[in-house]
Amino acid sequence: MDERESTGLRIRVVRLSCEQARPRCCGLDISLRPRFPCTTSPTTYGSRSWEKSTTSRPSAKSTKETSCLKNSAGKDISNWFDKKTGNLRTHIDPVTNCRVAYTPQGRFIHVPPRFPASDWANDFGKPWWQDEKYCIGKLSQKTRKIRLVNMLTSQQNTIEVCSEENMLEILTRYEAYNVHAASYTWKFCGTNLDMTRTLEENGVEDEFEKFYELGMNEDDYLPAIHLYFNDDLTEH
Repeated sequence: MDERESTGLRIRVVRLSCEQARPRCCGLDISLRPRFPCTTSPTTYGSRSWEKSTTSRPSAKSTKETSCLKNSAGKDISNWFDKKTGNLRTHIDPVTNCRVAYTPQGRFIHVPPRFPASDWANDFGKPWWQDEKYCIGKLSQKTRKIRLVNMLTSQQNTIEVCSEENMLEILTRYEAYNVHAASYTWKFCGTNLDMTRTLEENGVEDEFEKFYELGMNEDDYLPAIHLYFNDDLTEH
């Protein structure tokens, strides 16, 4: 196998890794986490979506700057970034005594070189990890499962939602099972739910921690939200 064939095989392996590593998102996603521009696409994961590269054969320099990204394909790279600022983590360079980006995995695209260089252009504007056009959502602090019971048909569906979502956003999720979800009154323990509030704000507590401490399976005791038909079908 020659070098070109090896390179092609490596690229195909990266593509497979990206696709297989894509999680089952339940909306905001819930993952939304910082990702990197890889050569496959369009790949959507975490909080970034990257377009397919148009470069037919990358140069040696571009290959070097993308190698660490390719090696991290399908993995979480949140630890590369500062949680407060969203920028790359920094450190004091032991040689120059200047604060620079901390990239122990190797320098990659849009990261300035360690020393001044005439062949590095900084006219790209925002670095890719700050470009909002690649943001596809927000990271949920906690996801939870709820059980929706249609009192008209006795149909039950279990869906996973983000704790930050209000009931209207949850209703949108439920439309995958019932397109007329808006034609129902949503109740919990006999009380009408405020559709502009979250589950916690409506008194539907997340008891995961209690179940974990007691060694119980939370899926066996999911909170049930009852849906009562209003006899006014929405149009679709």
